[in-house]
Amino acid sequence: MENIHINICVEHLQLNELSEEELHLVEMAIKATDNSNAKYSNFRVGAALLLADGSVVIGANQENAVFPLGLCAERTAIFAAQAQRPEMAITKLAVAARNEEGIVKHPVPPCGSCRQVILEMEERYHQPIRILFYGTDGVYAVNTVRDLLPLCFIDESMR
Repeated sequence: MENIHINICVEHLQLNELSEEELHLVEMAIKATDNSNAKYSNFRVGAALLLADGSVVIGANQENAVFPLGLCAERTAIFAAQAQRPEMAITKLAVAARNEEGIVKHPVPPCGSCRQVILEMEERYHQPIRILFYGTDGVYAVNTVRDLLPLCFIDESMR
């Protein structure tokens, strides 16, 4: 038997350590939580994507009485960007979440489904996407979704 060790790097940053561009993206994600339809969970998530041309696309989680029909903030933003600007690569993604008490203390990373969709975007455009997830304790940042999904399944896996 052989053990395989996987190392990932997650940066823990404070807002003053972000670039102006990243700070703006986090602020847009926080603001996007206002667009959430979270009448069942009261857990509002916002996402903001930075496209290669510098434009920003936001998304917010959308819940439904039939729970599997809801959609996460990250995917609403990605799918909106793909529908409107499919030629434009995504370079960065910021995520923020709040509950009834306000912005969450600990940063909330993308769920497994969102991680897979982000991976598909990295594969499509042949470049990593820097992901920032915000909480009042700070910002966690990874330079590629592969740090959150190290044993990933991609097209190449089927060959």
